[in-house]
Amino acid sequence: MKSLNRRVAIWGAATVLLLCQCVAFAQGAAGSKLEEIEWTWEVRPAHADAKLPNVLLLGDSITRAYFPEVTRQLTGVANVYLMASSTSVGDPRLARQMEEFSSAEGVAFSVVHFNNGMHGWAYSEREYREAFAAFLAEIRTIAPKAGLIWATTTPVKKDTEKDAPAPGPTNARVEARNAIAAELVKPAGIAIDDQHGLMLKHTELHQDNVHFNEEGAAIEGKQAAELIRGLLVAAKK
Repeated sequence: MKSLNRRVAIWGAATVLLLCQCVAFAQGAAGSKLEEIEWTWEVRPAHADAKLPNVLLLGDSITRAYFPEVTRQLTGVANVYLMASSTSVGDPRLARQMEEFSSAEGVAFSVVHFNNGMHGWAYSEREYREAFAAFLAEIRTIAPKAGLIWATTTPVKKDTEKDAPAPGPTNARVEARNAIAAELVKPAGIAIDDQHGLMLKHTELHQDNVHFNEEGAAIEGKQAAELIRGLLVAAKK
C-alpha cells in the first residue's frame, strides 16, 4: 500500500498528459504504419529544482512503468522527466513528437536514458535499422550536451511468431532489434543499460505478455537510476 501511495503521489505531483486514441490509417502521417491504439504520455516535475540537473527518460510503457522508481531513486539528485510513446523508430511522427516535447519543456537535459523497440511491429528489422541512426541524431538535436544511455528492450512471453499472431512482440524480434541498436550505439560510445539481460532473470514477474508487475518495474528502475547517477557523477569530474 505504501508503494502504491508513493506512485499515486508521484503522478499527482506531476503534470501528466495522456493522449490515447483509436486511430484510422487514413488519419495517419504519410509513411506511418499505425497500431490500432496510439498514445503519448508525458510527465514533468511539479517543482523542478533549478540547482539540479535534468534527466529525460524517453521510451514506451516499459519506461513509463519504471519511471516512478527512477524518480524516487534520484530525489534530490536530478529533475526527472518522462516522454513515453507508442511511436516506433521508423515512424516519421517520432521526430516531431520529440521536438514538440523538447520545445514545450525548454530545459537542457544532462542525461537522456532512452529505448525504442517494443512497438511498431509492422516495421521490418531492415526498416528499424535504416531509421535508428536518425533516431539517435534526433536525440542529439533535442539534447546536444547530454550523456546518453540506451536501454535494451526487455524480454516478452512469446518466443517466435509461431507463438503469437504476426506482427507482434516476440523474443526473436526483440533480440534482433537489440542487436541492431547495439551495432549503432556501441561505436558511438553510448552507455548501455541492459534491461533485457536484467529481466531475463525475472521473467516470473511478467504481469502480461509484455509488461512486468510492480516488483519488476522497481527492479528495472533501480538499475536505470544507478546508471543515470553514475553518468551524472562522471559529468562533474
